[in-house]
Amino acid sequence: MSGKKNKPIKLEELTQEEKMKYEIAEELGLLDRVLSDGWRSLSSKETGRIGGLLARRKKDESKK
Repeated sequence: MSGKKNKPIKLEELTQEEKMKYEIAEELGLLDRVLSDGWRSLSSKETGRIGGLLARRKKDESKK
């Protein structure tokens, strides 16, 4: 297995989209699990919810 899961997340190195993804995960109460076990620990329903909210926010930002 790769060591990706063990790397600490550096918020200053994340893209705007990645930051938004972590914010959404936090709002849904999934951030602790993502930080401890990685994105693969989420179900397809949970990742789909994050993706849907991410798409909606990006669309709303482009309208501004």
